[in-house]
Amino acid sequence: MLAKRIIPCLDIKDGQTVKGTNFVNLRQAGDPVELARAYSEQGADELVFLDITASFEGRKTFTELVKRIAANISIPFTVGGGINELSDVDRLLSAGADKISINSSAIRNPNLINEIAKNYGSQVCVLAVDAKQTEKGWWCYLNGGRVETDRELFSWTKEAQERGAGEILFTSMNHDGVKQGYANDALARLADNLSIPVIASGGAGTIEDFRDVFTEGKADAALAASVFHFGEIKIPDLKSYLCAQGISIRTVNG
Repeated sequence: MLAKRIIPCLDIKDGQTVKGTNFVNLRQAGDPVELARAYSEQGADELVFLDITASFEGRKTFTELVKRIAANISIPFTVGGGINELSDVDRLLSAGADKISINSSAIRNPNLINEIAKNYGSQVCVLAVDAKQTEKGWWCYLNGGRVETDRELFSWTKEAQERGAGEILFTSMNHDGVKQGYANDALARLADNLSIPVIASGGAGTIEDFRDVFTEGKADAALAASVFHFGEIKIPDLKSYLCAQGISIRTVNG
């Protein structure tokens, strides 16, 4: 059984780490380079960096900040935000990213998934999906959750897998920042529908939520932000707890 992964997420706005609730009411959460270094040292399995307003503001991700973070960590590093073409992928991989996360640009131009997979390999291409559960089901949003699309969560992620995406990073907008658990029913359905790894995002509040997302939600990895940024859950403690629960996890010392 593959070890489950614990992934802190740095949501970046104006060069600073921020965190909100349901994608709004953002507050400062600290210096991204210092947070990244701390997470690498504490035993995080990977790190995700999302420039959350890049697509909305129509600009590129902060390349210099990506370089600084990459120089301070020794774990796999995924970067997303404002990636619209292969030259953006090139620039960020050269700056030290290991994987690229695309969201709005993939919905607008699905062929971008094919191009990234063809040129860099599926392992580089992470499809991020921001979806909200409505009366008509789970629907995808773009521009940081600002614009509803006609893409349905389960059909869109299946298409992305067929196009060459190597992983799905699914954020439930209903659960984001609420700290009442992940969208485990939707996650389990994604896991059953797909053959590529699913990263769960949105809803971590307690260490039990991580246990549940791996057992009930069948997630391959769990991403969280505020519980880590504000010291509510420490990664070594979380990993010890999950090990005690019989969940396959990479230990902090390897």
